[in-house]
Amino acid sequence: MIATRDWSQTPLGPIGQWAECLRTATAILLRSPVPIVMLWGSEGVMLYNDAYSGFAGGRHPQLLGSNVREGWPEVADFNDNVMKVGLAGGTLRYRDQELTLHRNGRPEQVWMDLDYSPVIDAFGDPAGVICFLAETTERVAAERRSDFLLSLADSLRPLSTAAEITSVAADRLGVHLSANRVFYAEIADGTMTVSRDFVDGVSSIVGEHSLEAFGPDLLNAYREGTPIVMRDVPGDERLNEEARAGLRTREVGAFIDVVLFRDERQVGLLAVQSATPRDWTASEQSLIEEAAERVKVAVERARAERDRLWTLSQDMFARADFTGMMSAVSPAWQTILGWNETELLTRGYATFMHPEDMPPTLAAIEKMGETGLPTRFENRIATKDGSWKHIEWTVAPEPDGLNFVAVGRDLSETKAREAELELARDALRQSQKMEAMGSLTGGVAHDFNNLLTPIIGSLDMLVRKELGDERERRLINGALQSAERAKTLVQRLLAFARRQPLRSTAVDIPVLVNEMAGLIGSTVGPAIDVQVDLAADLAPAQADANQLEMALLNLAVNARDAMPHGGQLTITACRESVRAPQAGGLKLGHYIRLSVRDTGVGMDEATLIRAVEPFFSTKGIGKGTGLGLSMVHGLAAQLGGGVTIESQLGEGTTVALWLPVSAEPIMVESGPADRASKSFGRGTALLVDDEELVRMSTAEMLHDLGFEVVEVSNAQEALRLLQNGEMPDLLITDHLMPGMTGADLAHEARAMDPGLAVLIVSGYAEVDGIDPDLPRLTKPFRNADLAASIAELLPQS
Repeated sequence: MIATRDWSQTPLGPIGQWAECLRTATAILLRSPVPIVMLWGSEGVMLYNDAYSGFAGGRHPQLLGSNVREGWPEVADFNDNVMKVGLAGGTLRYRDQELTLHRNGRPEQVWMDLDYSPVIDAFGDPAGVICFLAETTERVAAERRSDFLLSLADSLRPLSTAAEITSVAADRLGVHLSANRVFYAEIADGTMTVSRDFVDGVSSIVGEHSLEAFGPDLLNAYREGTPIVMRDVPGDERLNEEARAGLRTREVGAFIDVVLFRDERQVGLLAVQSATPRDWTASEQSLIEEAAERVKVAVERARAERDRLWTLSQDMFARADFTGMMSAVSPAWQTILGWNETELLTRGYATFMHPEDMPPTLAAIEKMGETGLPTRFENRIATKDGSWKHIEWTVAPEPDGLNFVAVGRDLSETKAREAELELARDALRQSQKMEAMGSLTGGVAHDFNNLLTPIIGSLDMLVRKELGDERERRLINGALQSAERAKTLVQRLLAFARRQPLRSTAVDIPVLVNEMAGLIGSTVGPAIDVQVDLAADLAPAQADANQLEMALLNLAVNARDAMPHGGQLTITACRESVRAPQAGGLKLGHYIRLSVRDTGVGMDEATLIRAVEPFFSTKGIGKGTGLGLSMVHGLAAQLGGGVTIESQLGEGTTVALWLPVSAEPIMVESGPADRASKSFGRGTALLVDDEELVRMSTAEMLHDLGFEVVEVSNAQEALRLLQNGEMPDLLITDHLMPGMTGADLAHEARAMDPGLAVLIVSGYAEVDGIDPDLPRLTKPFRNADLAASIAELLPQS
């Protein structure tokens, strides 16, 4: 064709005068088995090979020798850019490029891989653009088809009614196929009923339509279940003139109908329509049929679930009319009320109502019929044994305006749930009470620590200086011991309130338990056999070793008191994983479960519920503080774990601490150095505390340790001293103070002098705003505690 064509009237000129580069490029593309097109010169004169002519379809052979802009006018802008880039020496590459082309007299969506390169003339300048083409329409269409069908199935799966399923399917198909109308219809007795349709550019046809004009052949095809495909309604000989006119009135130029359900009386079909004639492709027809199959499966599943719900539901389902009779009842009616189906369907439903409830119930049903809106009400329905049951009803009218459906729920179950809810509310109130008690306890304990600090400090100073005669020293020692007992009590209060200062590290539980075993044995006495059962290769737990020892000792003492005549106490430790929510509120994760089990008297349910309440005790007045289990519970919760208690009267008790598994390695600590008696030489300590007695007691301790002390009552005053250049060797500050916290003061001070030694003193675990690397000392403390903390900060003389 190229050789015989007269090219003299084209920008290329006579073929004998073509430039060598043009002749060479043309010879190359003509011999290629893949589609290649060359766009020569600024006009983009098209030269292509046999493979490209197949791609061009009905546009060939008119395309040959035409300018590309006029040859493919529907993609003129795209090709303009190709020419601009190619003639400037650039290249372009597209993968799965989507274009709409008119290859066979109608628009088609086409996907292609396109590679454009300039063709160089004898002078090295771009003279044209060559394109290597691979059509990927079939692959892309197949992928999109598969994605669409999978997505459609996913969308239909959660739907529970046929109306929802067919509605969603119609919308999705309409958009995907760019159809003008899609709907599900039911055909019975020559009438087609459409409840909802997807429309785009045409009017809705929701309603009833006679199909008599279509003749028996079409209806028979529907009953046979054969898909009906019409590409050109005006020219299809299967339709008579009356049928064509009816379809033209409904703006239908082409359609595909696929039957979903059929029986002797009724046919259900899925219809996809175009307002103009449309050459449905085999791929489009197949897609509609496969989508219809998925809709059919989803509808059958929904109907099966509905039938199963009707049969198995504990609620009472019924279909009734506005004249007063029921036409269908579910088996739950007989289960709940005792009446059989015959008795229910042969008596008016009003006769089952309580006389007082009959007028408002019938009025509600009548109003529903007038408004067409669902309604709800309660009434009493007679049972066969002569009693009454409160029923909650939800009723809704059917589209026919003659019938309605009703769902009745026995309120005895609702009342039972309300009772359960009230129990849950009681549990919530109990939890809130415990939280409130914790807040109150923590606050009181914090204030009590401030009171104990000067008491313990002063008594400690008197003991160290050995003041008074022998009798007075005994009294001072006794007072100090009582103060230390008060300190322990406060620690337990803080543990319950989850506000005790903790030094949480990786703890080797087997080592801790084995070291404690001797102390526990001597504490519980010879009448109790202490057993230890520890899992091998146990991971470390995240805990405070000192507090954990105290908790373990508390549990051992509780176990001893529960076995007044002796028994066995078993300490176990193992690794457990929590993978589902637990009753004790444990978070999901990995734990070390440390348990103390006794063979004692056990607890009844009421005692077990109150076991962790502070000050609750079964030991009698004067035989315990009631804080042991509270302290253990608070400690475990503060560490991110929890406590579980299992107990039965006469069968003993097991208390388990759930401690988070530590991700840190176990650190081996060196033995504590005896630093309390050493002096720190000369130096200045800036002491900040808003409690005067605490400040005075701490200042005396610092004087004894060799410091000159500057006392201030708040952080703002201390900051002014620092800003004025009075930089101490040591800053000791309370944390919670009016205005500015000790942590904030420490931050400001270290900004002025990064090497400044800082010690935070706090009454409980108020860690908000405190850097983890700031050393802390817990109130109340003695001289030796203060000296040991300072020794960690300052080199000794």
